[in-house]
Amino acid sequence: MGLIRLTGLRVRGHHGVFDFERRDGQDFVVDVELELDLAPAAASDDVADTVHYGELASRLAVIVAGPAVNLLETLADRLVAACMEDDRVARATVTVHKPQAPIPLSFGDVSVTATGRR
Repeated sequence: MGLIRLTGLRVRGHHGVFDFERRDGQDFVVDVELELDLAPAAASDDVADTVHYGELASRLAVIVAGPAVNLLETLADRLVAACMEDDRVARATVTVHKPQAPIPLSFGDVSVTATGRR
């Protein structure tokens, strides 16, 4: 088993519980960690034998940029489901960051992490 990580995927989305968040949108940052058997790809040197992280990034970006949801928990769950569509993935962990969350205090980040397993 091994890990594929995609970090810092920045996508504009319109998620949140407030009307202005849905209207104006903001950047969301996604980090993904996939656990899968890397041996087939290592042996064949063929991208078809692994998760194509460029294609994965595009699929995840479509979800983040797509229909608005209220909660980061919902968004993270949808992103995990997309990662788990590939039967080779044994575990997918997705963290969704909302660095411009509407919090009236100084803070570094808000994030939610969700995990799916087979």
